[in-house]
Amino acid sequence: MEFETENLIIREFSGRDIDRLIYLLNNLNVTKWLLVYPYHLDLSDAEKSLNHMIMRSQENPRTGYNMAIELKSEGKLIGNVSLVKIDHNQKTASVMYWLGEDYWRRGYGSEALKELLEFGIKKLNLRKITAEVYPGNEGSAKLLEKFGFKREGYSRESVVCKADNQLKDTISYGLLSKEYRD
Repeated sequence: MEFETENLIIREFSGRDIDRLIYLLNNLNVTKWLLVYPYHLDLSDAEKSLNHMIMRSQENPRTGYNMAIELKSEGKLIGNVSLVKIDHNQKTASVMYWLGEDYWRRGYGSEALKELLEFGIKKLNLRKITAEVYPGNEGSAKLLEKFGFKREGYSRESVVCKADNQLKDTISYGLLSKEYRD
């Protein structure tokens, strides 16, 4: 599966992404906002992550879409946008995303998230999409709110971030399909 936007190609991950994945995620400014990636991502961790994403792309029915964000002008990986925990009966899912720090505040996050939200709402007929952010991640919170996500809750010490092994609070957001703003 692949989507093309003005600046991006949103595609399945492949083995050719391993070096860029390591490069982009070996930045604490990125990984401190992510649940599952350690800071100082090594080849073994990157291979496990990549293999997991590739295996998920072969599920039927799919319960997740972990998509690589490729910048057309550079022809290389710049981040990830994912629709995960898809429940086909309840018509719900969660969205996650990240970009390498060099690509922040350029509109690429909006462009990628919009494409995946439209896919989830229009093609998968999801009725609700959720997301979680850590307090202090204002860029991510604003991005969600731009598309109509509403803050639904605050959970204290709900996760341990793999990047810094710190307990983190999470802010929960939800988007009903009827509230989606593109």
